Amino acid sequence: MTDHQPRPTAAQAVVDADTNALAYSGRAPGHGVMAARARARGVWYYAETVLRGMRAYFWPILLYSVGQPLIYMVALGIGLGTLVQQGAGSVDGVDYLTFVAPALLVSTVVMSVTAEMTYPVMAGFKWQRLYHAPAASPLEPGQVALGHLVAVVIRFVLQSLVFWLVMLAFGAAPSGWAQSLLVVPVGVLTATAFGAPLQAYAATLRDEGFQFAFIQRFVVMPMFLFAGTFFPLSVLPTYLHWIGWISPVWHGTELARLASYGAPVSPLMLVVHLGFLLALTVGGVLAGVRVYTRRLHS
Repeated sequence: MTDHQPRPTAAQAVVDADTNALAYSGRAPGHGVMAARARARGVWYYAETVLRGMRAYFWPILLYSVGQPLIYMVALGIGLGTLVQQGAGSVDGVDYLTFVAPALLVSTVVMSVTAEMTYPVMAGFKWQRLYHAPAASPLEPGQVALGHLVAVVIRFVLQSLVFWLVMLAFGAAPSGWAQSLLVVPVGVLTATAFGAPLQAYAATLRDEGFQFAFIQRFVVMPMFLFAGTFFPLSVLPTYLHWIGWISPVWHGTELARLASYGAPVSPLMLVVHLGFLLALTVGGVLAGVRVYTRRLHS
């Protein structure tokens, strides 16, 4: 090894050892077989790649996943909740901690997915070019797009589960663990409904500018503040209700409150909430596959 060549990391050495052991064993499949497997399982192969990359940040991710809900529940659920209950009493028929907890779960995963679907997507195309090597293999660009999304979804399943456990510990899920557990898929669906279109949009950008900062300041923060997270949407002036109606956070929050403490949601609105989130998810996935295919085949 020459001086100018980078030394392999410990993780890379393990991978190389496993690869060499497989090759020397004589059990390595042929190129055609491996290509067929990649075409059939490409989404999961790339998702595994992304998840392996996340292992380098396992402890920060774990601390964030545990620390953020604890801070939110204490500061907003208990601290702010004490002031709210002294003035207004219950909110939506429950104490403020119970009211705000499912909304905080939904808002947290949406804010987290914003970080996963902006700069990392641009890095895959431009800075680190992590997408180009898989796209040059039997994997299709659409599989790369879906694999990235699937890996992020798996992370947020775990993050939502941790938040739900914190809710249980604080007694903020009175409907019981069996029903309140539905806040986990609701939170993940809401994150996907926002993250999939955001991934497709980020994939269209060829140069970094103010776009991601604009999204954070003028899309994510208004959703967090004005989409029914801290108070019912009905208390806002009528001319501001549109912020909630077009926001995945509001639709997800309404479903999460239904699961957490049985908030009143009519059958029609249940269909509207689910339909809105599913439409954004499907539309975002289709747009993302199309954009990735165009860029990686160009």
